[in-house]
Amino acid sequence: MVVSIEALDALKGIGLNLYERKIFVALLAKGIATAGEVSGIAKVPRSRSYDILESLAEKGFVIMQPSKPIRYIALDPSDALDRVQSNMEVKHAEVLQRVEKLKSSPVLSELQKVFKTGFALVQPFEMTGTIKGRHAINQHVKSLLKGAKSNVTFLTTESGLNDLQSAHFNTLKKLSKRGVKIKVYAPLKQNKTKLKEVADLNHVDASKGRVVTIDDQHVVFSLTNDTEVHPTQDVAFWTNSPHAVKDVFQPMLQASFRK
Repeated sequence: MVVSIEALDALKGIGLNLYERKIFVALLAKGIATAGEVSGIAKVPRSRSYDILESLAEKGFVIMQPSKPIRYIALDPSDALDRVQSNMEVKHAEVLQRVEKLKSSPVLSELQKVFKTGFALVQPFEMTGTIKGRHAINQHVKSLLKGAKSNVTFLTTESGLNDLQSAHFNTLKKLSKRGVKIKVYAPLKQNKTKLKEVADLNHVDASKGRVVTIDDQHVVFSLTNDTEVHPTQDVAFWTNSPHAVKDVFQPMLQASFRK
């Protein structure tokens, strides 16, 4: 049984662990086999093969044949992927339904109470962390923006300006309606942006950094150059530090980009 690394990586990409990938490919090569037979081909411990085959059956890759001993039938890869996609769509819909139900249940209030109680014991300077991945960074910034009460300031790049509009425009629009003052410093020359509807835009000739400050309290700034790294490798640092915002970042922005 020989299969390319690319094929194994592709199976990993849809959620199969190493043993699941080995067992599935071994069963494809055999067609129909018992757990013992397929574990020998895949070189996977026999004691693990039963659970792995059961997992593959639940995911839609194989079919269990009720015989003694139980035998397993490999599905055509195309059919298997169709089944997996269908299963994922059903599970995704179920999870979304649970999330919506949880958001409107008393459980959410209970969890928020625990959260607030716990963080009441934490010093502001202890609330720091690094965030990896553009999507994760945007999610964290969005969470901070939702709680903004007075002011938000962005320094960003040309690419970051596009990302700011696509990821946060609706949130910023809501903040603007609430009276939150929003300032954006970015290269604007050839960049048509609707952010002008919700923010005070300030042109800078060049910017390689990305910083956002929120309510003289939170600051998130990039540690990577968005023109040199893939979005999945983007890294940012966040801290809850009034000192860093009021005494470092805001004066720096005002001094550097004062009209």
